[in-house]
Amino acid sequence: MSVADAEDSPEDRMIARHFKPLATAPGAFGLVDDAAVITPPAGHDLVLKADAIVGGTHFFPDDPPGAIARKALRVNLSDLAAKGATPLGHLLSLALPAGIDDDWLAQFAAGLGDDAERHGCPLYGGDTVRSPGPVMVAVSVFGAVPHGRMLMRAGARAGDLVVVTGTIGDAALGLRLRQDADAGRSWRLTAEERAHLLDRYLLPRPRNAVALALREHAAGGMDVSDGLAGDLGKMCRASGVTAEVDVAAVPLSAAARKAIAADSGLVEPALTGGDDFEVLASVAEAQWEPLLQAAQAVGVQVAIIGRFRAAGEEGPQALFMSERRRMSFARPSYSHF
Repeated sequence: MSVADAEDSPEDRMIARHFKPLATAPGAFGLVDDAAVITPPAGHDLVLKADAIVGGTHFFPDDPPGAIARKALRVNLSDLAAKGATPLGHLLSLALPAGIDDDWLAQFAAGLGDDAERHGCPLYGGDTVRSPGPVMVAVSVFGAVPHGRMLMRAGARAGDLVVVTGTIGDAALGLRLRQDADAGRSWRLTAEERAHLLDRYLLPRPRNAVALALREHAAGGMDVSDGLAGDLGKMCRASGVTAEVDVAAVPLSAAARKAIAADSGLVEPALTGGDDFEVLASVAEAQWEPLLQAAQAVGVQVAIIGRFRAAGEEGPQALFMSERRRMSFARPSYSHF
């Protein structure tokens, strides 16, 4: 993504018009070069993450362009939060089909720019290409943590508490509402409750405000993107431990709780459906109260949902217990393949 020859190329004129204003960091050089420079703070490591979202898979083609841009950035910011990292900037690659017009791009850039400013994560460059398929938005983010302090999914230890931020299952239920407009009637949701679930699917809530507290008080962390059950299983396998979760302790929004009360079969998609973009952390019991106080100070809800223990003969795994019985899931995690 460069505007070095903006007068010669429609693509470069598009970049100059919509994306150059977002490249405010000195190392972005106003997008006039083919590359950018980021200098991490002294004594810090760079944290790198890339995620792409694709029309028809991660968002609906008629979603507002600004919301698509925000989602693309936020799913990556969520990973930085889970690593205890402070955002430094991002790269953007766009694959655009015919029919995407200047108004769409203006709305997209406005949404991206607003979120980039809000989260201190300016644009440093990227690429734009024509696509024969749906819109694809690929974002790469860069963050910083003090040297050796990045939270890893392999950091969970036997005896640690299993902790999550926010609420689980809203986005999965919101997706069901998008797919079936009548579902909200059978769930007996109010208009406000429907709007809450739909918005949680449309716009993730990355927990960057609590990143410092997690870095100070958690032993391991990852974000919940593919479903709580599947992602906790990944953390267990990476750490070589087993987690036992009390399903009744998993935090739910009022809307999700009402939907599940109307249809108990919604428990499984809430736990496995993904798109929560909350943080899953392992926390020593002595660190729970300091973490809770720090999270409350920045307005982020955190909850204990279980405990890690030594893996048994069956190997590392995540056990979800409901009324003392182990739950089984048809598909514990979202997967593209």
